[in-house]
Amino acid sequence: MSIVQRVYPGEGAQLDVLTMHCDHARYVYNLGLEQRSWWTPSRRHFRQKISVASQMRDLTEARREFDWLRAGSTVVQQGALRDLDRAFTNFFARRSGFPTFKKRSGSRQGFVVRDLAVRRINRKWGEIQVPKAGWVRFRISRAWTDISAATSARIALANGRWTVSLTTPPVPRREVSTTAVVGIDRGVANSVATSDGRMFHAPGFSAGEQVRFVALQRRLSRQQKGSANRERTKATLGRMRLRLADRRGDWIEQTTTDIASTYAAAAIENLPIRNMTRRAKPKPDPDNVGAFLPNGGRAKSGLNRAILASCWGKFAQRLDQKMSVVTVSAAYTSQECSNCGHICPENRESQAVFRCRGCGFEHHADTNAAINIRDRGFSLEYQPGGILGDRVCQSRRRAAPTVSVA
Repeated sequence: MSIVQRVYPGEGAQLDVLTMHCDHARYVYNLGLEQRSWWTPSRRHFRQKISVASQMRDLTEARREFDWLRAGSTVVQQGALRDLDRAFTNFFARRSGFPTFKKRSGSRQGFVVRDLAVRRINRKWGEIQVPKAGWVRFRISRAWTDISAATSARIALANGRWTVSLTTPPVPRREVSTTAVVGIDRGVANSVATSDGRMFHAPGFSAGEQVRFVALQRRLSRQQKGSANRERTKATLGRMRLRLADRRGDWIEQTTTDIASTYAAAAIENLPIRNMTRRAKPKPDPDNVGAFLPNGGRAKSGLNRAILASCWGKFAQRLDQKMSVVTVSAAYTSQECSNCGHICPENRESQAVFRCRGCGFEHHADTNAAINIRDRGFSLEYQPGGILGDRVCQSRRRAAPTVSVA
């Protein structure tokens, strides 16, 4: 777990050193990635297999030869090689894609600080020791006991904002006095809907900000690549995106904390978000070679943006870190009647209206789906006293679905 704090480096030499560390970390990472791409099984008789240990020995030799590389910190440069090794480990474990080169124009640059040393100045300010830069000030927004328990840190620059991510032990899950559980349905119109009728909406741009954002994007498309005006427009767009990310991150923290403080456990759908947000596949025209039929790509792109703006993945991740979460299958949760169990596509008349064709039960569609998720995740035997959220669990005539505990 990381605690992110704002960093305010001093103007002049201190800022130059932090920028130098970012440049060195990016250069060593890219050079190590290129070196690893040289090695193939057919070349193994030329030299030993490239590893993080062999690359660190090569780095030591390079620091002896080049003064500009020796002027930087060996801890920062070795940390970049460890980041590269971790990227390859995640690739071979199929947790991420193949590592790519880092660009100087990338929106995020950073480096690692292994031997962490922090000290407190006063109630609002603290300092972290950065190699070659000395003590750098940062703003304290968390309990100092949590910050002082950090074991390592990573300083990053994103859209003109310096931050430090302090790696700390995971926070224990919240202990609540209630035995109530809840089902959670994630959607687009309502980002989060609970089985007791509560609705949560992920924040976005205001109307004025949206107009300005679109205008800046159009201006960017007309500007010449590499020009100073284009760089200023990109920086403005980056600051707006960063402000939006801050809002959504704050919303996720407050919403998940509210739910974790109210319920003992939660049930949530197992949604393949990566597959759901893929672009629409092209449809070749069988009558015209090289031509394509309409595939609804524009509508699919709008849906993808709406799903990603609802922060489904980050919400589920943070909720699981704060309380017990059960994942269930998402099949037919929006078409199933929570009163009688009748499943029919016509049950859901619109995005918000659910009317069962079997028993006539009416409810908000998202709340009905959340109740089904809750009932799939928890049975009468799971909850002492049989109380499930906002109603008593009744015996269902259909078989209970298979669930997996996250």
